[in-house]
Amino acid sequence: MGIRYTCRHCESEIGTIPFDSVKETVRYLQKWDESEEERFLVYEKNGDLTVRCICEHCEQSLRNFPDYYSLQKWLQ
Repeated sequence: MGIRYTCRHCESEIGTIPFDSVKETVRYLQKWDESEEERFLVYEKNGDLTVRCICEHCEQSLRNFPDYYSLQKWLQ
């Protein structure tokens, strides 16, 4: 089991967490409420966990163009 971080906007991989750190991270992530979990956590069939967050490039774009927040998917 591993944890993979990907950008929820551009789908680029941000990073991964080594196997020995997974238990602590999952315990922290389980403190989220269900609506946040459904939006940001994806449990893969192979047991991996994907956390959908935001990369620095997309974060900067959202700062420069705040109207993008109203769009579900603003990168093509």
